[in-house]
Amino acid sequence: MKTLKTTFILFLLSLLATSQAAAQTAAPPKLDVPYVPTRQVVVDAMLELAKVNKNDVVYDLGCGDGRIVITAAKKYGATGKGIDINPERIKEAKQNAAEANVENRVQFETGNLFEADFSKASVVTLYLLPSVNMKLRPKLLKELKPGTRIVSHAFDMGDWEPEKTIEVDGAKIYFWTVPGKK
Repeated sequence: MKTLKTTFILFLLSLLATSQAAAQTAAPPKLDVPYVPTRQVVVDAMLELAKVNKNDVVYDLGCGDGRIVITAAKKYGATGKGIDINPERIKEAKQNAAEANVENRVQFETGNLFEADFSKASVVTLYLLPSVNMKLRPKLLKELKPGTRIVSHAFDMGDWEPEKTIEVDGAKIYFWTVPGKK
């Protein structure tokens, strides 16, 4: 009888340890930016401002549900990649790409923007906080090819003056082109 109790207690402890480990691995990643979807009217304006076309490779940094990359593929025939630190958003983006029938033109990956390679981009879109834009700016300027277009919803990049700023439905959109290397 004692071994049965001991076995049962060990079994319960094992279940508890498993559930605690699962809870730790399922913990959401620490986000620098809260998830706030870009309204479709703003997505359309961002892609128009960047003059996206079928030859472009659009990278959306902090892609959320994937709507910018999906719209670029569906409306303009571009290819693209979305990167987000939250695996739930990436799962949602992949599902949205499948529903839009563009999964052969877009990719989504879970990753840290500061570790990701986005050097293949011809257009980069952002909807990040000013502090994140500023932290990301040196990486963008170092790794992107001259002529790469950058479009940011709502937030600028400090003293790097945008070439254009527009307002759409109450939202500001900023546009830059990566300059030639010195």
